[in-house]
Amino acid sequence: MDIKNAQKEVDSWIKNHGVRYFNELTNMAQLTEEVGEVARIIARRYGEQSEKESDKNKDLGEELADVMFVVLCLANQTGVNLQEAFDKKLDIKTKRDHDRHHNNEKLK
Repeated sequence: MDIKNAQKEVDSWIKNHGVRYFNELTNMAQLTEEVGEVARIIARRYGEQSEKESDKNKDLGEELADVMFVVLCLANQTGVNLQEAFDKKLDIKTKRDHDRHHNNEKLK
């Protein structure tokens, strides 16, 4: 599914299963919370912190999907075409960063 269709799916879900979008500030707080859950898994599973028993069954993919869902909600309610924005950003990064990363001694 492309981003444009993902935005449509989220909008449809909100209309069919939710009451309405949370306001932008609430969604921003929710996004921060979801990113924190991703960070917790990464820090404990892949970083140097030990993983708590209660965290071992946490699904990183599910938490990343939660982040995506809230990002798509924010894009929908603020009128951002995330597909266009992502395509533009990828083009900018491709032009700007191609040689930069190939010449980065830290990545060799």
